[in-house]
Amino acid sequence: MAKDINIGIIGGSGIYELDNMKVVEEISIDTPFGAPSSKYIICDIQGIKIAFLSRHSKGHRIMPSELNSRANIYGFKKLGIKHLIGVSAVGSLREEIKPSHLVFPDQIIDSTKGRISTFFGNGIVSHVGFAEPFCHNLIKILSEGAEKLKINYHKNKTYVCMEGPQFSTKAESNFHRMIGGDIIGMTAIPEAKLAREAEICYGMIALSTDYDCWREGEESVTLEMILDTISKNISNAKKLLQEVLPKISYENCSCHNSLNNTFMTAKDCWPKETKSKLDIIINKYL
Repeated sequence: MAKDINIGIIGGSGIYELDNMKVVEEISIDTPFGAPSSKYIICDIQGIKIAFLSRHSKGHRIMPSELNSRANIYGFKKLGIKHLIGVSAVGSLREEIKPSHLVFPDQIIDSTKGRISTFFGNGIVSHVGFAEPFCHNLIKILSEGAEKLKINYHKNKTYVCMEGPQFSTKAESNFHRMIGGDIIGMTAIPEAKLAREAEICYGMIALSTDYDCWREGEESVTLEMILDTISKNISNAKKLLQEVLPKISYENCSCHNSLNNTFMTAKDCWPKETKSKLDIIINKYL
């Protein structure tokens, strides 16, 4: 298995074709939570090893609600990933966030229904802080990179994560605007929550593809509309990744110690089987 991999990227398969990218190996990882979405593609980009994972599997065969996010994040943790960038298509809930713009959100509103969003349970209770759901260091690096490349982008925005797979009704779209949402998608939850529990820095490149259905006089979002816009989005996201990957080298981040002082269960009460299952996540606290 490849070593010295610190950076992971999870998104659609089109995002992986970066310039000067050399595939080192493809790795299948077994996890206590089942199988990840696909194999992890280990690549070398200008001397930097990156682990890619196709979130929805090859050919886009897994719906957002069907994603085994616990397995996906556990696999990244097992590889040694410390910094994870999620790339996702989103709808815009604000006039100024135009289709083809990139967004680096700093907040989430969770409107999902019944997704498993924790590694814990089965005898170990942990309450992890989630006030700042995205890593501020990654947001800064992504914003500075977009600024340098003169890519249209937005930061300090709120991502609403809905269940899907259907798009919003007009009433829902206007409600999400009313409660402070700026963009809407289907994948940030539970990825962000699980990355926090795994003590992995998590940031997102959100690709604005449409205006959802709130905008009067605008055609309601369709899959055809999204596909027409996403190719330009992906091109900009790939340019941005090429720019920022060499800069993701920071070590001192609160994300890497997010489990500290979060355990409600006394350690002498932790079940042996649960400790074994969560070994790579909790071993430094044993």
